[in-house]
Amino acid sequence: MSAVWHALVHPWSQGIMQRALVESLLLSLSGAALGCWVVFYEASYSAESLPHAMFPGLVVAALTGLPLVLGGALGLLVAAVAVALVGRVPAIGRDTGVAVVVTALFGLGVLLALSPSSPPGVQGLLFGDILAITPGDLALAAGLAAAVTIALRLLHTRLLAVGFDRLSARSVGARPLVADLAVLVLLAVAVLIGVQALGNLLVVAVVVAPPAAARLHCRRMVPLMATAVGLAALAGLGGLYASYYLKTAAGASIAGVMVLTYLASLAVQAVRPAVTHERRTLPA
Repeated sequence: MSAVWHALVHPWSQGIMQRALVESLLLSLSGAALGCWVVFYEASYSAESLPHAMFPGLVVAALTGLPLVLGGALGLLVAAVAVALVGRVPAIGRDTGVAVVVTALFGLGVLLALSPSSPPGVQGLLFGDILAITPGDLALAAGLAAAVTIALRLLHTRLLAVGFDRLSARSVGARPLVADLAVLVLLAVAVLIGVQALGNLLVVAVVVAPPAAARLHCRRMVPLMATAVGLAALAGLGGLYASYYLKTAAGASIAGVMVLTYLASLAVQAVRPAVTHERRTLPA
């Protein structure tokens, strides 16, 4: 028993692992809770596209010494303007325009990150480094996570109304356009929280995988959010254990365990007695 206890406790004797765990919990709180709305609004494509679109801004910030949050925000602004302009071209269409803009911006960011003149470490923006989180990074992540959580609480009723019936939502004071924009803005903030820890390619895992897993077993929004946050927190913990003992990359380990959580949920659903699951979550 002492050996087991030592194996469980020893990784957290180091400051870098302690900060990584706190960062993982903050990502779980903000990313997974918001991810429930992303899945509910069927906006997973946006969740995948936003990190790619902001990548050039992150690289420029890293090259110039600016905060990554500022670079990411500027990258998102440029992407939003580009998508709006391209979407107005009748011959292209909105979906195609989004794909073109996101692909072009991500390619530009990769070229900047992999150029010979780029300093060492810029390539790490692709995969993040949760073990390099500083106390200042944690303070910023905590502030942004608190803002996302408070916003979700204030918008809860309106988001539900729009999600279930967009046509009748106005009768209860909810506007579909405002709700869609709110989800996208909060998604951008959640991406900014997680991109330094999990990187541009992996941050979407915390937003989509735990909520998708929870959606298989929960029919009401509040239990869905609580389950998603719990699954994300456990996956973060498991990923850090795997990274420590298997000597694998921490961010990739966390993302991998989150995906495994979804696959395990699929397996559980397949073997348990058939239960009727509605496509949309019931109000809560």
